[in-house]
Parts: sequence; structure tokens; C-alpha cells
Amino acid sequence: MSSEVAYADHSVAVLSFAKEHNHTVTANYGRPSSSKPASGSGEQFKGPAAAELKILASAEKVLRSFNTWAFKREQPSDPQLMLRVIAEAMALQQPVQFVLYWGKGPRNETAAPEIQCLDFLAALASRVKGVYAPGAAIKLILTDTHAELNGHSRQDIDKYFSQVKLAAARRGFDTCLLGQLVKAAGNLGTVAPLEEFVSAEMVASLIASAEKWYRGGATPQEGALTYLRMNLIELRVVERAFPQSVFVTFNGSDLRSLFPRQLPIFYMYSLRRGMAVKPWFLPAEPVPIDVRADQENPRALN
Repeated sequence: MSSEVAYADHSVAVLSFAKEHNHTVTANYGRPSSSKPASGSGEQFKGPAAAELKILASAEKVLRSFNTWAFKREQPSDPQLMLRVIAEAMALQQPVQFVLYWGKGPRNETAAPEIQCLDFLAALASRVKGVYAPGAAIKLILTDTHAELNGHSRQDIDKYFSQVKLAAARRGFDTCLLGQLVKAAGNLGTVAPLEEFVSAEMVASLIASAEKWYRGGATPQEGALTYLRMNLIELRVVERAFPQSVFVTFNGSDLRSLFPRQLPIFYMYSLRRGMAVKPWFLPAEPVPIDVRADQENPRALN
């Protein structure tokens, strides 16, 4: 994105913020001018600068509320884009939007790990709410497409995700099925340029994951490549469906190319600080406090 486009987009956010707070502003969608305001009009030109400084300071405070090592496993992909997403939400006095994939593992029912993870997400939302009244809106994208690929029956998928939906709703989170998003996207969800973004290391990583979790009718190698193609479609669908959102993942930045490219990525621990294993891959019992992120960390094929 060019600096001119970025500046224009930010100006729209500033103007919206100013309108909400009864500031008098004068729009300037080009580069900031070095010329001085006309005599007698100083107060008129203070409005945009004051509003911009106010919203940027407020957005930075919101970002700091959750962008801490209490939640993040590594630095976000694009802090400046994340700041702009927050600022645009604040300009409209709307909740900051967070979206994330929620998968399915061997279990067909939710258990202690799911509850711990949802509560951890709720803690992040509470941090945002503490500094910004509209708070955070968290949406779980339930990856039924990945579960089907992994060989789970539709009955088991529906049973598990219905329980996730209920537990999420109790915490004020919204949910949707990834399969429905892809279907609604039409042609956008039919083509995946596999060769553009694939490294040998990533393919090897996905195959290793497939050898553990894939239960479909093909080989683990074929399952991994199918999963990769699906992700390259789905990331475009998600960024189109949720363009003003922060994308949260329990994976690390080594899988960045599987996530929406136009959204800022927040790499988050899953159940608590120091733990990154996805809850749906864990046994039903409560997770011991000494389980760390550097232990077995199933990736992808979720």
C-alpha cells in the first residue's frame, strides 16, 4: 500500500472520530501541507491535528493493553497495520475486531482445554475493555473444512462445534463455519495458486503434521498438499469477509503464509503464557502448569 493511500485511509478514520466527538475539522486527503493557515483561522486547523493525536494515543493504549508477553508468543506481523485497524474501530466507536481459526482434534466434546483457551481469550478481551469502553469482538471461525479433510465424520464435527459455539457464546464470542464462508465467497473460493507461496520447509512441516493427525483416505503427503491448497483459498476468503480485523493464531510466524495477507497477525499463546498447544489437540483433563510451548506443539491441519 502506498503512503498516500495509507494517509488517506487514516484521514477517513480521523474525520470519523472527530465527527463522533464534535470536533470541527477540515479534510486534507493529500500529503500534509507545509503552508501556514490563513490569519484568523488557527482554531479551525487545530481540530484535525488534535483529533488525530487523540485517536492515535488512544489506539496505542489499546494495542499496549493486549500486545504483551502475557498473551503473545512472538511479535505481531505488522504492528502499524494493527494500530490502524484499532484506530479505525475507535473512530467509529466500535469494538476492536479479532478473528481466529478454531479446529477439531480427536475429541468430539469440549473439555477443560477448550474452557481454558476461551477464558484466556476472554482475558484478552477484558484487557481491551479496560482501556476502551466498546471493548473487543472475538469471532471464532470453526474450521469444519479442515476437520472433514482430516477424516472426521460430519456428525462428530457438528457435535464438537455445537459445544464450542455454546461455550463461546457464554463469553460473548461469535462463531461461524469456515465452509459456509468459502461457499458464500463464490469464485474467490475456487482457485489457489499453490506455487506462489510454498517453501520446501513448509511442505515438510505440513506433511509431518499430517502424519500425526490426518485420517483421510489419501496419503499424509496428499492430505498435506490438499490442506495447503485449502488454506490458500481460505485466507483470501477470510480477509475479504473480515477486512477490519486482527487475525489471531496459536501458530508461529513460520506459517505466516497460511494466514490472511491483508490482515495484521497476532501470534498468541493458547491456554496461558508459555503454552501454545491448540486446545483441541489436548487430552480432556486439565492441562498441568508445567506444560510449556517448547514441548510438543501440533501445527496446522486443524
